[in-house]
Amino acid sequence: MNRTNANFTFSPRLARWIGKTVLWLFLLTVAALLLFPIVLVLLGSFKTNQELTSGATIWPKVWNFSNYAQAWEGANFSRFTLNSIFVSVTTTIGTLIVASMSAYAVNRVHFIGKKLYTLLMASTLFISIGAVVLRPQFDLMVMLGLNKTLWGVVIILVSAHATCYFILIGFFESIPKDLDEAAMIDGCNFYSVYWRIVLPLLRPALAVAGLSAFQGSWNEYILPLVFTMSNPELQTLPVGLANLRYGIGAAAEIQLMMAGACLSILPLLVVYVFANKSFMQVTLGAVKG
Repeated sequence: MNRTNANFTFSPRLARWIGKTVLWLFLLTVAALLLFPIVLVLLGSFKTNQELTSGATIWPKVWNFSNYAQAWEGANFSRFTLNSIFVSVTTTIGTLIVASMSAYAVNRVHFIGKKLYTLLMASTLFISIGAVVLRPQFDLMVMLGLNKTLWGVVIILVSAHATCYFILIGFFESIPKDLDEAAMIDGCNFYSVYWRIVLPLLRPALAVAGLSAFQGSWNEYILPLVFTMSNPELQTLPVGLANLRYGIGAAAEIQLMMAGACLSILPLLVVYVFANKSFMQVTLGAVKG
């Protein structure tokens, strides 16, 4: 019997099942690769320094919970956490205000240089000049008398709001301009429309943009390091964690750094839990009338 010309076809149901299986295997593989370093850091935070540097086992032989106590005391976590919270919260609030106002003006108003402004904002996302502008920024804060306070760090971080700007301006496109016209007919001016009508509709987008701003300011290292050299009491958590690297006798205390890193992640997890629903809402862009 000759079956060389036989056609083998998959049923649509079987094809969908195979597609979903391949997709889930791919996603699980990516998730495992992303979570593996985090798991290593978490397990390493309970090891001794000798066991960690030898790398003999992944699982700790003895669970040293005292590493977290030493990291808390050595990095002055209580003080540095308050400094980080101050910088992150004030930066997030300032960034949301500035980014939302600029996105509202660009989306709703036609003015000379609008395209150039958008181009300059976009260029900051692709051109990283980093330490090149650090000295001019510091000199500017010296002129303003803010070089020895955390407010200088906050002002510089708020000025870098391009990511939040593009997140919000994309959501502005889904808000019909008819709402602005209807509000102005009822007696609102340009600023009242922004504050009373548009801003409440931006809550999902504000949560996503706020999470991005909070994460960036929480993990910032260079600026707090430069601005707190003369006043160590103003150091933030990333700067304090770096000081845990060397302990008694200049010996590397990697296990303490890992324990401190695990502690510093907790506030970000809490913020993410509260902003998690907004990730789903911002993709819908629904406007209730």
